[in-house]
Amino acid sequence: MEKIIHHMRRQPEHIRRHILHVMIVIFAVILFFLWTYSLGTNLTNPDTQAKINNDLKPFSALKANIVDGYNSISGSN
Repeated sequence: MEKIIHHMRRQPEHIRRHILHVMIVIFAVILFFLWTYSLGTNLTNPDTQAKINNDLKPFSALKANIVDGYNSISGSN
């Protein structure tokens, strides 16, 4: 590892920046895949599904009110 670091330090700055950018992209892709994997396993949990349904109930009532309001406005024309 020490040889690699020493070799990197001897490179010109533009080469070091290029390596840095490539490493950042690689780590970002790895983190994205880990995040999507953990999200997928978390969303398939039945307890999580029940919590999501409970959390979305107020939004479905709001949607129903908006649709009813739109229907009453468009029906009165």
